[in-house]
Amino acid sequence: MKRALFLLLLAAGATAQLSDSAAALSDTAAQALSSNAQPLADRIERLFAQSPVTRTAFWGIQVTELSTGKTLYQLNANRFFVPASNTKLFSTSLALTRLGPDFTFQTRVMTGAAPDADGRIAGDVRLVGGGDPNLSARAIPYRMGPGVAGTNMGDPLAAIARLADQVAARGIHRIDGDIVGDDSWYVWEPFGNGWSIDDPTYDYGAPVSALTVNDNAFTLSIRPGAQDGDPAAIELNPAVEYYSIDNRIRTVAASGDPHAERRIHYSRAAGSMTLKLWGAIPLGGRGEDLTLGIDDPALYAAIAFRQALEDRGITVAGGANASHLYPNEVADLKQGAPPVTGIEQDIEPAIEHGIEPGVELAARTSAPLLEDLRITAKVSQNLHAELDLRAVGRARRNLGSVEAGLDELKAFLTEAGVDPGGYNINDGSGLARLNLVSPATVVKLLGYMYASPARDNFLSILPVGGQDGTLSSRFGDPSIAGRIHAKTGSLAHVSALSGYAQRRRGDWIAFSILVNNYNGPTAEVRAVMDRICELMLE
Repeated sequence: MKRALFLLLLAAGATAQLSDSAAALSDTAAQALSSNAQPLADRIERLFAQSPVTRTAFWGIQVTELSTGKTLYQLNANRFFVPASNTKLFSTSLALTRLGPDFTFQTRVMTGAAPDADGRIAGDVRLVGGGDPNLSARAIPYRMGPGVAGTNMGDPLAAIARLADQVAARGIHRIDGDIVGDDSWYVWEPFGNGWSIDDPTYDYGAPVSALTVNDNAFTLSIRPGAQDGDPAAIELNPAVEYYSIDNRIRTVAASGDPHAERRIHYSRAAGSMTLKLWGAIPLGGRGEDLTLGIDDPALYAAIAFRQALEDRGITVAGGANASHLYPNEVADLKQGAPPVTGIEQDIEPAIEHGIEPGVELAARTSAPLLEDLRITAKVSQNLHAELDLRAVGRARRNLGSVEAGLDELKAFLTEAGVDPGGYNINDGSGLARLNLVSPATVVKLLGYMYASPARDNFLSILPVGGQDGTLSSRFGDPSIAGRIHAKTGSLAHVSALSGYAQRRRGDWIAFSILVNNYNGPTAEVRAVMDRICELMLE
């Protein structure tokens, strides 16, 4: 009996030991197995479990095989998320589809009557905006390089200078009236519904205008004075005096702790033309550059143009002012009146304001729309996305308003088979926190664009992992670089990445990863997002 019990215990022990060894082997093998041996869902769930930041965030994911329409993975795919700049997928696809890649914008200089024999213009001269987003020194076609955020190189007023050159070449020597910045080609709705109150202070929230110069922003360079106690030195680029600057920043003796010494603060109340600066900057320190938004872009353009004319020896007796088309001047913000037959786009705003069309003194045609869409998506340029939305409204509904653009977006998405209940979009850029989309909605749009004649052009505007745009520093591994074509998105506690991925076997998938309500390092959330993309490629 004892011997039988001993043998039974021995066998049980051996079985337990074998079981433990098998379990250990199983764990080791699981770690060593190729990721292809596990379902994508299991790999993603294991990934989530490794990070406290990801565990407490709200994740939405949809991954779809484009050749078959098969769903490869989904998580909260029909729940709503704030998409941040993933909203630009909607505005850029709308513009590309509705306007076409070769669409151009016109900017013209107009006056009421031809100059007299002495080169004198009796009335006003109008700088009429037609929505061109690139009245600047931006490099076109888009390319990676210094200043990626703005992609501007050279003189930011180069386009204004060329228009002034054309006016001077007409033999004009004097203008008795004002220089008017006319942006009434679009309705004056400078800010999106749902933007934060401080967004317009900065370049990323610059007011939207049909007359846009240098992205409606300027750089304020702050440098230390010559000696201790001096006011800080201030320099503007472009060198256009627009705001009144109250500079109370003082130069202080360097003490070896630049972080303690360099304290620069600034503020501008909404609608105010006074920019207040205060704080301290160390003697011999590197200073600071602030890129800030322009309160009234049309007025700023008029000031810059007046200055350019005077630099060419043209006397301007009047001042500079702006002409807007206000929402209360429009009967229906979703639909404008049919265009006047035979009247071109730059003159229509003048007619709406009761001004005779007059004489053209200078003109500029933009680069094709496709080139700007590459800038908009790759750099995530908010202002240009807003201009796209208004351009579509103007072209399709005869009114460059937010409402007309959004109404046309709804029609476009309906054509794309997107459920109207699957989104709530209030702007073109994604700055609005009122925007809501689901991952399933985003992937539906991506699938439609992939199957459309615009596929190649649409793919070409998206950032490419490890190569350009906002993905230039992500997906840099040689085995992954060039396979992810996707739009990023970022707001406080929001991160997004949606687009296309070409798997190693050559087929394509569409995906949307939207993350809201995380309270930790953005880099950690992005690292998980990037790892999910890597898993999708396998």
